[in-house]
Amino acid sequence: MKARFLIKAFAATFIFSAILFLCAGKINYCGGWIFLTTNTISAFMNFWWIRNDPELMRERAKIGEGAKSWDKRILILSGITYLLCLFVAGLDSGRYHWSPGLHWSIYLSGILITLAGQVLFFQARKENRYFSSVVRIQSDRGHAVCDTGVYKIVRHPGYSGMMISLIGLPLITGSLWSGIPLAIAMVLLFLRTYLEDETLKSELAGYTEYAQRTKQRLIPKVW
Repeated sequence: MKARFLIKAFAATFIFSAILFLCAGKINYCGGWIFLTTNTISAFMNFWWIRNDPELMRERAKIGEGAKSWDKRILILSGITYLLCLFVAGLDSGRYHWSPGLHWSIYLSGILITLAGQVLFFQARKENRYFSSVVRIQSDRGHAVCDTGVYKIVRHPGYSGMMISLIGLPLITGSLWSGIPLAIAMVLLFLRTYLEDETLKSELAGYTEYAQRTKQRLIPKVW
C-alpha cells in the first residue's frame, strides 16, 4: 500500500510536469523545473504525513467510489481546469512569453505559498481520520465529526490548503495568464466546499452543531 501510494504521488507529479515542458517546447524551462522540484518535495511530504495510516491510504485511494453525482462532475471540471492552468502556463512563460518576466522573489514566494498550502492540506488530512477524496458519508467506517486542531479554525481546512497551493501555481511557473483558468478552479473549489458543507449538515450527525461552533467554512473571519 505504501509503495503504491508513493508511486501514484510521483507519477502525478511527473505527468503534470511533462505537460508543462511539452507546452513550453523546451527542457531549459525555469518555471517547469521549479514546478517539478516543488511538487516532488510535496510528494515526499505527502507520503511522510500519511505513511503510518494505511486505513487513510485506502480511503484516499477510493477515487470516485460512493461519491455524490454533483461531486463527480465538479471533480472532472476541476481536473480539466487544472490541466488548462498547466497548458496556459507552459505556452505562456515557456514558449510565447505573454507575461512579463518576474523577479526571482516572486518564484520564491510561489514555492513557499505552494508548500504552505500543502502543509495545511496534509495536516488537515492527518487530523481527520475520515478525510476522503470524494464527498461521501462513510457509514462503513463510523463517520463522525472532526472538530480538533485546524478544524477548530475552519470547517474545511483541507480545501483551504488546496486554495493556497493553487495561488502559488502562477507564481512558480511565472505565468500570470494561467491565473484565468485558475480563477475558474477557485470558483469550483468554493462551490464544492459549499455543497459538501450542506451535505454534511443534512447527513452527518453532529455537524450542524459543529458548524455553529466553527463559523467559517474556508477562510477565517471571511467565509
